[in-house]
Amino acid sequence: MKKLVLMIAMCGAGPALASDEVDAETVAKIEAYLTSIECQMDPDDIEVEDGGYELDDVICKGGLQFDIMLDKDLNEVSRRAE
Repeated sequence: MKKLVLMIAMCGAGPALASDEVDAETVAKIEAYLTSIECQMDPDDIEVEDGGYELDDVICKGGLQFDIMLDKDLNEVSRRAE
């Protein structure tokens, strides 16, 4: 019975997760921005958060690593060194 409840709960979570996916056009714009500031990252580390995007483990020129927050219009609003 517990397994059935868990399976039902997991199936119900599927559509909610899909809405948090970042579309290919947005990923391309984020990658272009990162290139312009001499940084790069794994696109799988882009997360939808707080009405914008959190970029985890961004590696910039000189080997510096950051978490960067972008607003919904892809403007940088914060950068935290890791």
